[in-house]
Amino acid sequence: MKKNKIDIICPLYNAESYIVPLNNSLMKQKKVNINSIKYVLTESSDSSENILKKNKIKYKKIKKEEFSHSLTREEVAFKSKADILCFISQDIVIEDDLWLYNLTKNIVNGKCEAAYSRQISKYNNIEKYTREFNYNNISIIKSKEDIDNLGLKTFFFSDAASAINTEVFKELNGYDQKKLPINEDMYFAYKLITNGYRISYEADSVVFHSHKFKLKDVYNRYKLTGKFFKENSYIDEYGTTGSGKALALYILKRAIKDLNIKVIFRWPFDMAARLLGMKIGKSVYKREI
Repeated sequence: MKKNKIDIICPLYNAESYIVPLNNSLMKQKKVNINSIKYVLTESSDSSENILKKNKIKYKKIKKEEFSHSLTREEVAFKSKADILCFISQDIVIEDDLWLYNLTKNIVNGKCEAAYSRQISKYNNIEKYTREFNYNNISIIKSKEDIDNLGLKTFFFSDAASAINTEVFKELNGYDQKKLPINEDMYFAYKLITNGYRISYEADSVVFHSHKFKLKDVYNRYKLTGKFFKENSYIDEYGTTGSGKALALYILKRAIKDLNIKVIFRWPFDMAARLLGMKIGKSVYKREI
């Protein structure tokens, strides 16, 4: 396998507990050629900057008002001279020293132009089951030919742990200089697929990605997602092929099977927060325009 140069791009914010273990796990990656690790630190209220300096980790600092999930990544990516861009989030946990190799191997071999890792939650909460549903143990390469079967899921892609051919990213103009508050990964995945490129889900490239969201957090995330779909309604037109209902039922069945009482009791409220957030997000955006 040709060792293409890889630039890893990772936004940081209040990341004091993540920086050192994340950087150490990246430095341990095998069978890959990491050209650089580019950290972008949004001004924080914790010790993130001191930790970066103490450990002699290079970074760029930006002001809070400058941060954007799309623009912050895009600016760094456009300057990259590496063959492959790897986008990650600060809170992933990497335990496999072949994680990056497994993530990028099919891009290098020409089987796809982008790829994303399997994500597993370490917490015994609803997220555990959503991760199981969205990230199973079977790898798949998605293309334009899968749209009729998969619908919106064709564009499912997560830049919490992903890789993209740099030339293709630039050719497609990244995120089109849009300041996207959420779903920037799906926005770009749509462009990839509809332009005839392929996305590989790499089940053997595993990261742990865990949260403990409050109901308010769930509501706010889905409200933003609703606004995204209203603003980019051409993506929403592809339909979910019933995946939302399937996910809800999967969570409930798994929780009952595991006798996970906390999840069973939270389930109706969590699903309601998602549904209401999505609905409000779309209606709020409609009024704003």
